[in-house]
Amino acid sequence: MAPRIVSVGTAVPATRVTQEQVRELFAAQPGADRLAQRRIRAAFDAAAIETRHTVIAELGGGVPGGAGPRFLGPDGVLRMPTTGARNAAYVELAPPLYAEAAKAAMTDASADASAVTHVVTVSCTGFFAPGPDYRLVRDLGLPPTVERYHLGFIGCAAALPALRLAARICTAQPDAVVLVVCAELCSLHLTTSTDPQQIVAASVFADGAAAAIVTAVDDIGDGGGLVLEEFATALTSEGEDDMVWRIGDHGFEMVLSAEVPRIIGREIRGAVDRFLAGSPAPDAWAVHPGGRSVLDRVEAGLELDPSSLAASRAVLRDYGNMSSATVLFILRELLRDNEAVGDGATVAGLAFGPGLTVESAIMTRRMPRTADVDLDVEDFAAVAAPGVSA
Repeated sequence: MAPRIVSVGTAVPATRVTQEQVRELFAAQPGADRLAQRRIRAAFDAAAIETRHTVIAELGGGVPGGAGPRFLGPDGVLRMPTTGARNAAYVELAPPLYAEAAKAAMTDASADASAVTHVVTVSCTGFFAPGPDYRLVRDLGLPPTVERYHLGFIGCAAALPALRLAARICTAQPDAVVLVVCAELCSLHLTTSTDPQQIVAASVFADGAAAAIVTAVDDIGDGGGLVLEEFATALTSEGEDDMVWRIGDHGFEMVLSAEVPRIIGREIRGAVDRFLAGSPAPDAWAVHPGGRSVLDRVEAGLELDPSSLAASRAVLRDYGNMSSATVLFILRELLRDNEAVGDGATVAGLAFGPGLTVESAIMTRRMPRTADVDLDVEDFAAVAAPGVSA
């Protein structure tokens, strides 16, 4: 049996903020003149985001928790903690989200801790060692012999390489059960700035975690899921300086220029055509919502029906851009939609990372063995006694 995503579990921090809350907070910061305020409001309003989650309770009017830095002063002014203080907060706050998402995926797959053979963790918003892969083994009671891998600092595109690694492991070791977990605390790196690129970053990024169980073992889960068929990577001919993630003295610094959507719009058709190589068009799409304009450019560049990106737009609206975890949130939505994504439907995954890098995947939906079958009276009679009408 081919490797497949058996289940997807997700987790978000307790603090939920509206886009309007964060917009007005940034617009009220000292140094935000009229031009900056116009830019802030325009960027936040154009993001097509309604709510986001954050580990920074202060942003939602809550009481700061844990031993991490304070991001908001009593006067409402955003502080600028050092990178060390922000990373210390990541070390404290990220592991519980990793574990919550992983537990949800394992429960949904009915996979005991003893069944997991490999762990692949993903993050670009913090570092520590022993890392999140180690913590999952310890915190979830996984076997101490579990093989562990961590994909760090790859950015928003990293979930698809993680799934690719899991698929390769399962192909080489057919009895493998791989736990893939992405966790990103993007809000730990927020900064107040009048720079248009920093304003755009502040308007879209959020916190969240998502996990998937990947295996070729038939009796893990209910037999359904997404069969992992093919993967591809492409580097665009430009964009190396347009999407950049660097470590600064006051957090990780995101460069996200206005050229990013335009580059994606120009390059996406060629990248997807090379990947599909004449195969039929996918039935469904899981496109990483780097922002509303990115989805608009993908939709136009691939000449997609607007409904094709409904799941991507819904996740962006409700959760924002959670970097690597976001694509798994979208796949969870597609797995729940048995009508639009039925048995045998093909799903194309697309994600974009620094460079610019385009990561692609093709998956095939497999319905669970326990899928309910609706029978009316005539159908039931025909099954119970063939040839006898009700």
